[in-house]
Amino acid sequence: MKHINLKGSWIIKAPIDQVFKIVTDFENIPKNFPTVAESLVITKKDGNKLEIDAQVKSFGTVFPVKMKTEIIPEKGYVSDNENSKLGISGHEEFMMEETEEGTRINYTYGVDIHNRWLRIIARPLLSWYSMKFWEKAFIDRLKKICEN
Repeated sequence: MKHINLKGSWIIKAPIDQVFKIVTDFENIPKNFPTVAESLVITKKDGNKLEIDAQVKSFGTVFPVKMKTEIIPEKGYVSDNENSKLGISGHEEFMMEETEEGTRINYTYGVDIHNRWLRIIARPLLSWYSMKFWEKAFIDRLKKICEN
């Protein structure tokens, strides 16, 4: 299957402005979330629109990713990402809303797999493993940063 939709929703027990500040501080993502990214460099900025060259971590290795990201003030961000090395592209939405408990994160990532051979193994890896990895590496770490 060429297209895979990944979705998750979590509550962070912290105000939305605190969570927003951390998740949109792209230059500090490697410091704040070291198991997610090795580096992120903003190569172009036009208001809330960013172009980013990233070295992301997954499946025990580092991959280059080009990101075209738009920050949505006090809500989150949307990003179109491309990994030409693996032949994967995706549309990511990291959106937040205030709740009584704190901040609800609604995360979606639509992944397109252009590499025919990767499609054979991609569905089980991306559908199950990548969301579990994301939750542990990013969401759980975000909770530690914001809830303490």
